[in-house]
Amino acid sequence: QNYALYPHMSVYDNMAFGLKLRKVPKEIIDQKVKAAAEILGITDYLSRKPKALSGGQRQRVALGRTIVREPKVFLLDEPLSNLDAKLRASMRTEISKLHARLATTFIYVTHDQIEAMTMGTRIVVMKDGFMQQVDTPQNLYDYPINLFVAGFIGTPQMNFFKGAKLVSEGTGKARKVYVSFVGNNKILLPGSVVARIKNIDEYLDTDKEITLGVRPEDIHQDQAFIATSPDTVVKARIEVIEKLGAETQIYCELDHESKESSVIDNTTQMIAKISSRAVISLKDIIDLAFDAHHIHLFDGYTEATILERDEGYEVISENAEGSAFVPPTPQEMRAQIDSARIVTKEMKAQMRKDKKMAKRTEAAAQKAAAEEAMKAEEEKKEESSDDENKAE
Repeated sequence: QNYALYPHMSVYDNMAFGLKLRKVPKEIIDQKVKAAAEILGITDYLSRKPKALSGGQRQRVALGRTIVREPKVFLLDEPLSNLDAKLRASMRTEISKLHARLATTFIYVTHDQIEAMTMGTRIVVMKDGFMQQVDTPQNLYDYPINLFVAGFIGTPQMNFFKGAKLVSEGTGKARKVYVSFVGNNKILLPGSVVARIKNIDEYLDTDKEITLGVRPEDIHQDQAFIATSPDTVVKARIEVIEKLGAETQIYCELDHESKESSVIDNTTQMIAKISSRAVISLKDIIDLAFDAHHIHLFDGYTEATILERDEGYEVISENAEGSAFVPPTPQEMRAQIDSARIVTKEMKAQMRKDKKMAKRTEAAAQKAAAEEAMKAEEEKKEESSDDENKAE
């Protein structure tokens, strides 16, 4: 992220510097530098100084300096942050190829979920210094462990409907389980999803609230899907239409009887991805069907998922922690942060006390040393006076 290039050296010399220190033969240095420059698209800049380069070009030089060394572990802190979108996409591919070719561990820090999902074999999702989930990219998408991970992975982010409840109709084998949310809306849960709900008796037909999560791509407007999923259909009013060519994103208001809608208040709103060829207009009230097989349910208080993983979970022992890792709840995180702040405050107070005590001790020592010196001087004068008297 920070280039740390030598300003008086050319791009070539910057990239070759580490190899020269290791006394690598010149022909091998030349070969490695030119190969890395070709990968990074900076061959034409090898003779230039860093001041003549743009921020993105400097970043590529810094990355090239790392590549030529061929280390056992690459530590990359947002290496593509200063590149434009086109070059960033190209560099993602090149870094992935480099990773495959070198078969070396890459620890890659990024805030860009696209970089993480496309390049990572195992991803650690962090929040406020705490690990939330350690898993493969696909597992993070399909089986988010809590509300934060679910909202972080995916663009646009998952729709959340807080204050939802699980309700049932019928008894025995005829019993059906629904998720009730936003007014009178409710969707029927398939048996496969109901079977995955942890401690279902805590939530079913009780006052305990949950959060319903639905990804925009799991909301459908086409009539064929609606016809096969009549128990997951909701009505919504279109507030914003974003045509992206290959698809269309629509921002909808579930409380379609209200006259006004705010894109800031998303408690009754959702985003759906639909066909770019769908014939729709602003303020249309349309039917939308949820894919109930791919919904997500979270505890309303802890924000942890209440769904067990099914056979679709991608278990790769070297790339996923499975169900062994449980992240702290938001309440536990806040408690730990508050505790750390208290400890830090106490440590600072103790440091101030120790500093004052050290000053007092030093002052006392200096005073004692001065008194001792004065006493020694007086004794010396007395001895000198006695010697003079004896001489007389």
